[in-house]
Amino acid sequence: MLAPKFILFFFIYLIISLFHAAPAQNLPQWNAEFDSKKPDDWLIKPVARKAEIYKTQGGKDIVLYNGLIKRTFRISPDLACIGFKNLSNGQELLRAVKAEARLTLNGKEYNIGGLYGQKENGYLLPEWVDKFTSSDSAFHFTRYAVKDIENTLNWKTSMWTGSSKMPTGKTITFHFKSSLSQFKDLDVQVHYSVFDGIPLISKWVTIANNAAGMVTVNQVVNEILAVVEEESAVVGSPEKMAKPNGIYVENNFAFNNAMRYPLSDQATHWKVDKAYTSQVNYEFQTPCLLEVHPKIDMGVVLKKGGELESIRTYELLQDNYDRERKGLAIRKMYRTIAPWTTSNPIFMHLVSKNDQEVKTAIDQCAATGYEALILSFGSHCNMEDTSAANLQKWKQLADYAHDKQVQIGSYSLFSSRKISDEDDVIDPKTGKPGGAFFGNAPCMGSQWGLGYLQKLKKFMAYTGFNIFENDGPYPGDVCASTTHPGHDGLHDSQWRQMELQKGLYHWCNENGIYVNAPDWYFLDGTNKVGIGYREVNFSLSRDQQKILNRQNIYDAMWNETPSMVWGFVPLTKYQGGNADAVLEPLSEHLDAYEQLMVQYYGAGIQACYRGPRLYDTEETRKTVVKVIDWYKKYRDILNADIIHLRRADGRDWDGIMHVDPQLKHKGLVMLYNPLKEDITRSIKLPVYYSGQHATVRIREKEGAGKSYNVGRDYQVDLTVKIPANGYTWLVME
Repeated sequence: MLAPKFILFFFIYLIISLFHAAPAQNLPQWNAEFDSKKPDDWLIKPVARKAEIYKTQGGKDIVLYNGLIKRTFRISPDLACIGFKNLSNGQELLRAVKAEARLTLNGKEYNIGGLYGQKENGYLLPEWVDKFTSSDSAFHFTRYAVKDIENTLNWKTSMWTGSSKMPTGKTITFHFKSSLSQFKDLDVQVHYSVFDGIPLISKWVTIANNAAGMVTVNQVVNEILAVVEEESAVVGSPEKMAKPNGIYVENNFAFNNAMRYPLSDQATHWKVDKAYTSQVNYEFQTPCLLEVHPKIDMGVVLKKGGELESIRTYELLQDNYDRERKGLAIRKMYRTIAPWTTSNPIFMHLVSKNDQEVKTAIDQCAATGYEALILSFGSHCNMEDTSAANLQKWKQLADYAHDKQVQIGSYSLFSSRKISDEDDVIDPKTGKPGGAFFGNAPCMGSQWGLGYLQKLKKFMAYTGFNIFENDGPYPGDVCASTTHPGHDGLHDSQWRQMELQKGLYHWCNENGIYVNAPDWYFLDGTNKVGIGYREVNFSLSRDQQKILNRQNIYDAMWNETPSMVWGFVPLTKYQGGNADAVLEPLSEHLDAYEQLMVQYYGAGIQACYRGPRLYDTEETRKTVVKVIDWYKKYRDILNADIIHLRRADGRDWDGIMHVDPQLKHKGLVMLYNPLKEDITRSIKLPVYYSGQHATVRIREKEGAGKSYNVGRDYQVDLTVKIPANGYTWLVME
């Protein structure tokens, strides 16, 4: 005789099964011929096929497809991903079936969907899937819905932008309901978006509480993928073993002021899979199980009517081990999902003591073609002062700037400062202020922190400021205070503060305010991060600064686009140093000033030219205008992706090359000579990513062009002369 509990569970499951047997909408039929179509190289030729969601014959499977990737889901007897294929190289990434997601609710873990029955976890055969059964998960698939991709942000801008095109594609939402009575009113949704023109999928989970009681969402693991391992080692720890190369994972939960994504990522975890018992590693330590979740539990209490969205994961499939190609794919991802990162206004960093110096700087920006002015740290602008007099003063200065077609903004420091014992982060170990990333720091959820956010919004909205430079944004501090209004306690302090910081950047993004922030908040609306430099190096000689500057540019441009980073050129004495380190008076060091500008603008990078003025004589003004006019003439290609030619070492030439096959100018090459005499060199230019594969026309500066044959290795051989302690540039057409 069957147990009453089993009978009850059976009927609940039967109802759920009947519910998901009727899909929410009809989908186009999957065509098996798609599998045999190898795509063109999407990095040089736009993909014609648009992203679509298909159903297979018989309706058992759903396929996400865009001509570059194919991700397949079995929807009966429950939902599970059964295939994830890179169509550019034919690689299947998936080796085993796992749950779709995992929730920790009220302190206990529950799987979302998934199938049981796979005994061999080293690979997955399609014929096995028909024999799999529903897992013992608490949440089972009920239905799906498909729609066009919706924008994550309603981005607005009036600044120069490389691309204002928002991402397009399709989103499918899988709905899950629980068979457990305590969670019957929880609506759990797993969302996937597949993008047009790029081998990229994003995934996130939402939870809505429709019950009368409260539910604590301790953690959301929004992605679980059993991926083919990168290497097989008999012994070795997961930390030391290589991670899978075929997939690049990024999420919007990254911080710690490292100014590089891999060092900022707080949520991508490559774990071991104990179910994979046929792996080579004797202790089952191969890192081949991808899980995405915050390191620290979210700890969010959902009341009735409350909703929660997990972090968003972006999975970009890589088809090659080449560092340049991998980087180009990542850069394309940013241009696609965060087009605001292609905004790149020409700005000055002003250190001001009074209003007249601001007006003078605005006048100099207008006279040289600069498009924006940022009141730097140490200036007399205080955005936290929202008194009527201060607001009115800065509104008048902003109006003055706007009348001259110059954008204006200011610097504000959040972290690395002490406010008060009541408002600072409370160390859970001591119960006292301290223990933050910067030692002492305010809690964004404190009364002061919430007020700080409101003051910034009020200041920018009233004055019409277009730029916000936020130093020391929220770096992940936890706070043990139980009296701060912005979080309940230690358990939710990180998640809630992160939401507050993101909320400010969302507001800026949607109100046309450009954001510089030295942390990785790109996917939540920021525009630019530091290129990576050591400030004390600006006390070194100008000759040293030039070499180090080009090294910084070269090293930073593997995964970032030129518009995503800022550099630094202090015009006055900075961090100490002797007279040979300083550019002021500018007219006396015009050669170094010009070359530093050319090095940055030639890389498409805006630098913080920090000082009281852009020029001191008419000759200096003409030099600045000459560089800016040149940059604007070639702005499109100078903002294109960089191909690395030779890193600066002070011993011989060095250089970079911009490429974009879709532009009139297919490439622009910057070559530098650090030596004291002119040099003539034979240089090989890799032109594959320019799209010119047979012949290419190249001219030096504004000279006459010459046609070159492209070799079988997609390289062009040419001889070029570079002046002593100088530079030259080439244009490819």
